Amino acid sequence: MQAWKDYQNANKDRFLEELLELLRIPSVSARSEHKDDMLRCAEAVKQRMLEAGADNAVIYPTEGHPVVYAEKFIDAAKPTVLVYGHYDVQPADPLELWNSGPFEPTVKDGKIFARGSCDDKGQFYMHIKALETLVQTNTLPVNVKMIIEGEEEIGSPSLATFVKANKELLQADVILISDTAMISMEHPSIDVGVRGLTYVQIEVTGANRDLHSGVYGGAVANPITILARMIASLHDENNHITIPNFYDDVVEASVEERAELAKAPFDEAEYKQELGVNELWGEKGYSTNERTGIRPTLEINGIWGGYTGEGSKTVLPSKAFAKISCRLVPNQKSPKMEKLLIDHLYKIAPANVTVKVEPHHGGDPYMTPVDSNEYLAAAKAIEATFGKAPIPVRGGGSIPITALFESELGCKVVFLGFGLDSDNLHSPNEKYDIFNFYKGIETIPYFHQFYAALKQA
Repeated sequence: MQAWKDYQNANKDRFLEELLELLRIPSVSARSEHKDDMLRCAEAVKQRMLEAGADNAVIYPTEGHPVVYAEKFIDAAKPTVLVYGHYDVQPADPLELWNSGPFEPTVKDGKIFARGSCDDKGQFYMHIKALETLVQTNTLPVNVKMIIEGEEEIGSPSLATFVKANKELLQADVILISDTAMISMEHPSIDVGVRGLTYVQIEVTGANRDLHSGVYGGAVANPITILARMIASLHDENNHITIPNFYDDVVEASVEERAELAKAPFDEAEYKQELGVNELWGEKGYSTNERTGIRPTLEINGIWGGYTGEGSKTVLPSKAFAKISCRLVPNQKSPKMEKLLIDHLYKIAPANVTVKVEPHHGGDPYMTPVDSNEYLAAAKAIEATFGKAPIPVRGGGSIPITALFESELGCKVVFLGFGLDSDNLHSPNEKYDIFNFYKGIETIPYFHQFYAALKQA
């Protein structure tokens, strides 16, 4: 609608500056030294919601970082859209690889470089500005609720408790999430699903102290060597995960679904060049897009032990550590997969070391039916602003809370993300294209309009 576009064009510079202010707050949920920053960010989000036209906005404390909730009601007979996002961000390490300060947002070549620019401050802020647009132009066709949490990057440990305790508060007809990516602005897409997650840490202990590698080397097991062997055994020569029963519950994609996925544009040479790799790697028998969307994976997220400082120290370490995560696909359940992984790591540990495995966090995979009103409204919204129908794809990442949202609140989740895979999420130099930011603000009002029409048809 022209009124939306006129309002957005007149205020786009302010929209951008407000986002930059939010990005300057180092809301790192994983680090205790940022506790005050988390509270400051929650307050800033609350204030922006009120300024956008919310009837009320509240900061709810949890056992961890707080949840920010807001709502705008126009008519009890209208459908209600619950928007979910997160204001916490990943740690910025390694700092030396950033070209500018991670919390000193820099605009260059039409892109915003800052931690959280895409994941997820830039994306949830689109919804706040879309709400403002609709309120200010008196065209809001639905009731809107927003829940913006502060623990997504650490697995949302407090959110499940909050959701279960506040079902009436959060009751809605659909949950709308912008924390995903598109193939490109030329080839818009919608994630119809996200993978689940299981994450553990393993500690391998040998001797009761670090030892002189000359005096004891060859006589006592080296925990780093043992850990490396254990990790190497988790994949076979076809890069197939070797944990017994790991694939038992996997719903295999149909021939038709794989054919649809193959329609998504993919340039292998460009992909390799962008990542700086000579060859791709993955499970035999599947394409790259299938490996990152419809197949489960097991990855080592970190490994350490022994002496890693400057120069040399001939030490046989007492301990070695690794962080291991599995991405899950329908119908793999995170608690079951966590137990399989932990039990297997204990089973393959040799007697000459002691092993301790601790779970971190996880979540189940989620799929949105492509014939649902929720998906159809998102697809129509994309087509309205991009001029072409979106390609349905499966996202490779995880949003742990999505499956619980549906089971507890009884409504579907739809993903309407405007990021790109090249946005360096969780990496140095995270960025978000300003064009994408504005495109999201332009598109979201259409989702509300089309969803209201489909629900009331």
